[in-house]
Amino acid sequence: MNVLQTLALAGALAALAASGDDNRLTDEDRKAGWLLLFDGKDAGDWIRSHDGTAVTDKVIEDGALTPRDQPGPLLVYGKKQFGDFVLRCDVKMAEPANSGIFFRVADLKNHLETGLEVQVLDPEQAKKHSPYWSFGAVYDLAKPAKNALKGPGEWNAVELRCEGPHVTVTVNGEVVSRLNCDDFVEPGRRPDGTPHKFKGAIKDYARTGYIGLQNGWEGKCWFKNLRLLELKTR
Repeated sequence: MNVLQTLALAGALAALAASGDDNRLTDEDRKAGWLLLFDGKDAGDWIRSHDGTAVTDKVIEDGALTPRDQPGPLLVYGKKQFGDFVLRCDVKMAEPANSGIFFRVADLKNHLETGLEVQVLDPEQAKKHSPYWSFGAVYDLAKPAKNALKGPGEWNAVELRCEGPHVTVTVNGEVVSRLNCDDFVEPGRRPDGTPHKFKGAIKDYARTGYIGLQNGWEGKCWFKNLRLLELKTR
């Protein structure tokens, strides 16, 4: 076997090993308190937001959840609501694609006005809209300070941290968006006076709620390695 063949084999084995590690917790993760929200095979803990019914296996594709294949606006983790936490997952988009990670949703019948969203939107679509809609934004509230996105067809590591009023979004190891809910005291207005779409004052939004994956307007997105660590409230 020549050098190129050896390198190719090593790469293939590495990729295989990496895929085998998807949707699992290590012993260290478990000891630290991480919760696995999806094991790559069973979506039994997930429900449809509009009627609370169980989803079918159509939402699972190659070990990832794809909300595009279920009716209703959100694919929701139904076992528990969360307040202060760190959520980590890997996200891949088609092109075009429009989805999002909803969090602290207080009312599943009105997720758009009772929860917040980490935006998942392909770059071409983002160009047509506001920078507050770019990948990694806290939708319509905090725009990304930088573009850390790998792009459509590639997996992106996303981390969402919620602690009291503070929300931080990290993409591929780089902090891209920060939000202090307590700064948003006026309905429909950001602290700098520019308008946003929300009818209520963000400071008054619930600090505990559901996590959901959005069935977007177009295109497909995939979510895997969904794991969450609850933080002790100060």
